[in-house]
Amino acid sequence: MEHKMQVHKQVEKFNPKRGSVITIGTFDGVHLGHRAILKKVVDQARARDLNAVLLTFFPHPRMVVQKQTDLKLLNTLEEKIQLLEGLGIDHLVIHPFTKEFSRLTAVEYVRDLLVHQLQAKKIIIGYDHRFGRNRTANIEDLKEFGTVYDFEVEEISAQQKDAVAISSTKIRKALETGDVSTANTYLGQAYPLSGLVIHGQSLGHSMGFPTANFVVNEPYKLIPKQGVYLSKAIINGQEFFGLTNIGTNPTVGGVDQRVETHFLGLSADLYDRPLQIFLLSHIRDQKVFPDVNALKSAITADVKHAQSIIPKFKQGVV
Repeated sequence: MEHKMQVHKQVEKFNPKRGSVITIGTFDGVHLGHRAILKKVVDQARARDLNAVLLTFFPHPRMVVQKQTDLKLLNTLEEKIQLLEGLGIDHLVIHPFTKEFSRLTAVEYVRDLLVHQLQAKKIIIGYDHRFGRNRTANIEDLKEFGTVYDFEVEEISAQQKDAVAISSTKIRKALETGDVSTANTYLGQAYPLSGLVIHGQSLGHSMGFPTANFVVNEPYKLIPKQGVYLSKAIINGQEFFGLTNIGTNPTVGGVDQRVETHFLGLSADLYDRPLQIFLLSHIRDQKVFPDVNALKSAITADVKHAQSIIPKFKQGVV
């Protein structure tokens, strides 16, 4: 029987019938470093017949407490849920992060949320974890609470925690320079972009390269550097490769940033459908061409180059 992760949109919606092994954090990107921590949670929960629980918050606490409106994340909430599926977590609890929530004292947070609501029996957490009002409580405080409320605390070592942070930084930097290959290596999967396919100006169609256009609606989602990428998508249960352009179409006077993909060998109408693409390899930076004919020649060359490198991605060498 396939394991199904349950998603709870606030702590109060989760009423476990048994104790939990819990980890807490943003887990943005759900990259290989995060997966090692989640595996630890799942393995220990299975061994003790407890729930494997990930507690995360949305919006990101820095967006609420520090009003960081320019904060960019690797995943939208929906993408994160999708990436966590199949990793063995029993319950993903996404608690709304509000100003009121940030004012909970350490004892209220531990007693009411972790112990009474989530039935914490073990918490696996970073050595530098801080919590409670003004983030004044630390892991030593958590261990003291553990003796009072009967749960264990296991520290994620500085070495493992730093490796996770370094991976996250490298992924962001790689995407900002268009190096999706490096980002994907650290992520352990191809970087996703999602949106609803909208009607564009049909310029690609008129040049013989029809494209599926979408705008990424979540302002906090990190969009890689503008340029042309090899991508893939699963459409009607079938894998299709394509050329994705992230940019503004400067040659034809475009202004708004779009994500548009010319799928190779696909004739289906995708308008008004949700589409998720995965970026596989950077082909070239965005350029302004002298005219539409020069742009058409460049796209023809891009398609040829894409077709030459697709075979290695078909073999699963990402």
